[in-house]
Amino acid sequence: MGAIYNDDDGASGVSQRETLGQGGVAAGDEYSSLCAQVPELRARYEAARKAGLSLDLTRGKPSPAQLALSEPLLSLPGAGHAVSKSGVDIRNYGGPDGLLEVREIFAEIFGIPVEQFLALTNGSLRLMHDTLLFAYVFGVPGSPRPWGAEPAVRFICPVPGYDRHFGICENLGVEMLPVDMLPGGPDIARIRELVADPAVKGMWLVPTHSNPTGYTTTRETAEALVSMETAAPDFRIFWDDAYGLHHLEATGPAPLPILAMAEAAGNPDRPLFFTSTSKITFAGSGVGFIGASPANLAWVRQHMGVQSISPDKTNHLRHALFLQSPAGVATQMAKHREILAPKFAAVQRILTGRLGAWPQLASWTDPTGGYFVSLNVLPGTAARVVELAAAAGVALTPAGATYPYGVDPSDSNIRLAPSMPPLFEVEAAMEVVADCVLLAAAEKVCLQ
Repeated sequence: MGAIYNDDDGASGVSQRETLGQGGVAAGDEYSSLCAQVPELRARYEAARKAGLSLDLTRGKPSPAQLALSEPLLSLPGAGHAVSKSGVDIRNYGGPDGLLEVREIFAEIFGIPVEQFLALTNGSLRLMHDTLLFAYVFGVPGSPRPWGAEPAVRFICPVPGYDRHFGICENLGVEMLPVDMLPGGPDIARIRELVADPAVKGMWLVPTHSNPTGYTTTRETAEALVSMETAAPDFRIFWDDAYGLHHLEATGPAPLPILAMAEAAGNPDRPLFFTSTSKITFAGSGVGFIGASPANLAWVRQHMGVQSISPDKTNHLRHALFLQSPAGVATQMAKHREILAPKFAAVQRILTGRLGAWPQLASWTDPTGGYFVSLNVLPGTAARVVELAAAAGVALTPAGATYPYGVDPSDSNIRLAPSMPPLFEVEAAMEVVADCVLLAAAEKVCLQ
């Protein structure tokens, strides 16, 4: 395809298209004003290229200002706290379920009985990986055999979705089946079709402020998921509520009591609940949690007990002392919101101002929580947008990352992660992104 820029040598200019077969399409009236703007877009883009920018919107990391909110953790638990209120010596082995004090705080928040809620390692991704690995090697309660002994294992993956979920499946050889993530949750009609296959053993779901769309699964959809008939007797929903408390507004959706809902539907073992404090306190040094039915928890304890004698109870107590209560968690999240909300507002303001007149070229989500904005560009141009942005010093998540195997069939989705940079860098990066969206579209629709 012809290109407006030659990124190999850094020179600006316009490649001439001689035939439509090179990837261009005739520019009709709806694109005539875009084509007329190409010289201005080129000039803006070239100025950005020469500015030596180094901006990063690739991953949903907390910013330094957010991490500073939890600085007191570094001095906790402190002298006099060797034994917790529940009588556990945090310095010694034991307590495989995790410290009761921190379990009580988050079990109450997520509506899970504390006896069905474990506090374990430093984050939830490892817990999800290990749980799927255990299923693959040993099977889960109700499995006729280990999943790895089946002719095929398939997982339903809402798209656009979380690349690290997909990475776990790909690493284990689990076949991934994409299903559209809709504003009220994954496409339940399509899921009902897929679970008629006994090889479909489970699905991923980020139910609240999902990654990257920000969509939240409705109670109606959740009830359908826990009550539907599945050909596999050991079907599991990996319910990853990573952003259940990460609201960008003063109030947000309450966590769905998915374990109670599944029990009421007669399928108590179906959901496996995961969450963590990774974006509440310190990323990589938080507390990961699992909530599940008694049968599932006995299975988790059996296999994780071989892996580790006990979790890091010192870190558990540190978090319990710092956060103190569900109200303390809410206070902490309000501080995060004060830092994050202006950045997300800037993304919306710039996308609307720069691309709002071009609904045929770009659309995006306006999340009420979470860490991402999902940007859809003209089909066939997402990879080019990312390429142009990189050449101008703005790093974006690779196109296709939000789809299994890194392949977006329409090459149209880009995940934006504005949490890490300071506000002025988010604004600068989004101006470049907007230019790149229009330039990539112009390459495709304008005869140059």
